[in-house]
Amino acid sequence: MIWPSSGWKRAATYVWHRMRRLPDTPERIARGFFAGVFISFTPLFGFHFLGAAGIAWAMRGNVPAALFGTFVGNPLTTPIFMTLSLETGYWLLGTENRMTLSQVLPFFSEASAQIARNLLYFWTGGTPDWTPLREFFWRIWLPMLAGSVIPGTIAGLMFQWGSLPLIRAWQRLRARHRDARISAAKARSPKP
Repeated sequence: MIWPSSGWKRAATYVWHRMRRLPDTPERIARGFFAGVFISFTPLFGFHFLGAAGIAWAMRGNVPAALFGTFVGNPLTTPIFMTLSLETGYWLLGTENRMTLSQVLPFFSEASAQIARNLLYFWTGGTPDWTPLREFFWRIWLPMLAGSVIPGTIAGLMFQWGSLPLIRAWQRLRARHRDARISAAKARSPKP
């Protein structure tokens, strides 16, 4: 799940190759990166691709660039993003009873298990219990969602502004190479 079957180097090479060939204006590609980086700070785990695509579409950004931008949120950076979002959310909401990341992670797995149990009750006829999910929502998920806006926006803007000159330079370089290939092909072709 964490380690690519073909290895990290090959996966990174593939992503780099695909990013270099994004067909759009530099501004739209940079807005797409913003959307992907921004959504990586939210607790919408499992929905980052959909959220990034939706934000990119709303901002008129490049949707494939947004999907590539979500790779910023990976197993190495997610604990940092979660901590930043949670602490910012606690600060914004004025929460006194704060939890650390090591206390929060078991709540995520328990919330998933509770949702599965409650859905099973619909088929078996049992009585679902939503109390643990309410506590999870108010103590963890909502502060993390509210807190993700500030660090997500800052990181997204940093990626957007940082990538824009690189994208412009890369597209100019590609255009020069393309023009040189076309000129060379014309020079080699027989004249009528």
